[in-house]
Formats: sequence, C-alpha cells, structure tokens
Amino acid sequence: MQVKQQYGFYVDASKCTGCKTCHVSCKDKNDLPVGVIWRRVYEYGGGQWAPQADGTLKQDVFAYYLSIGCNHCSNPPCVERCPTGAMHKRSKDGLVHVDAEQCIGCEMCAAYCPYDAPQYDPAQGLMTKCDGCFERIDQGLKPICVESCPMRALDFGPMAELKARYPEAVKPDVAPLPSSDLTQPNLIIAPNRHSRPSGSEQGQVLNWAEV
Repeated sequence: MQVKQQYGFYVDASKCTGCKTCHVSCKDKNDLPVGVIWRRVYEYGGGQWAPQADGTLKQDVFAYYLSIGCNHCSNPPCVERCPTGAMHKRSKDGLVHVDAEQCIGCEMCAAYCPYDAPQYDPAQGLMTKCDGCFERIDQGLKPICVESCPMRALDFGPMAELKARYPEAVKPDVAPLPSSDLTQPNLIIAPNRHSRPSGSEQGQVLNWAEV
C-alpha cells in the first residue's frame, strides 16, 4: 500500500520516569477494561551487587523505562495475518486500525505482533489496539498519551518531521523490544544512557504484571 504520509511515535527514554501517566490517560480516554492495555510502560533492568575483598560492595545495577504502544509498522504482521481484512493500514497516515465490523476476534494479529499491540476485549469479543488517536489528529491535536506526559518524553507526527526534529533519536533496537528489522516500526527512540540493545541478556522486564 502507498501511504501518503506515515505517522509514528518518538520516545525519549532519557526523560521517561516510569510514572505511567501515558498508560492511565490512554485507558481513561478509551474506557478500556481491566486487562486491555494499549500503551505499556516497560521497566527494564539488571546488574548486581558484588562483595569485594576489602569489604566494600561493587555494583553495575541499571534500569530504564520505555513507553510503548502500537508502532503502526510499515510491514505490520497483524495486517498480513488477519484473515478477514479487519486489521488494515490507512493510506492517509499509515495508522493501523481495526474494523470492528469485520473483526472476528480470532487473535491472529496478537499472535504475530512482536510488540503485543493488538489486545483482545472479551466483553466485545473483538480485537482492539492503539489507533493513534486519529480523531484528535484530525483536529490538529496530539494523541492523549503525548499530551499527558509530564516529562514531555513522547511525541507523535509525520515520521519525516520527527526524524528532523530529534536528530539524536535512533531506530528502536533497544531491549526489551525486538529488532526493528522484523516489522519496520514507525518509532524512534532517544536512548537512555543505560539502554541495552535488542536481544540483550544483561537485564529483564521487571514489571511483567503491569504490561
């Protein structure tokens, strides 16, 4: 599909404090039920404290946060695997949407998304996900997660503009995220100084119960 102007997200991991305001504001705006999470804040950390011969302790402990929703990928497996065409990419802005009238709730999209973006809503029997707050975008506003962030660690807009605005940002090949080669996500990240690369075994997600 030819996309006229691809939109996406910017995340500044050096500013994110893990406050989860983006997570809460997203759930509130979209009236999401318990268990359905469109925007997640991952806490990734590792390291250890080790006793030294002189009786002191040495440590290499680290932790950082990443706020992640749908990345509206250029090569979205959720769209490719959807058997009904309910999951589709808009030509106008490249945002990936779910057509509720075509969705059968089979969860194939969720099974193949490496970012856990599609979420099954048992009350509706349908798949749901971050839609980029497209109705706010049409009004000239930012997504609710972006506007609610107290640290201004998030931004959203045409990818070409984001890359020009944030030259320090890089591809999202940061743990615990997968390699960007898989889906070509429309996401750029300003890394935290503690950031580890995708696939790193130096740390782990510390808040699985929340994400």
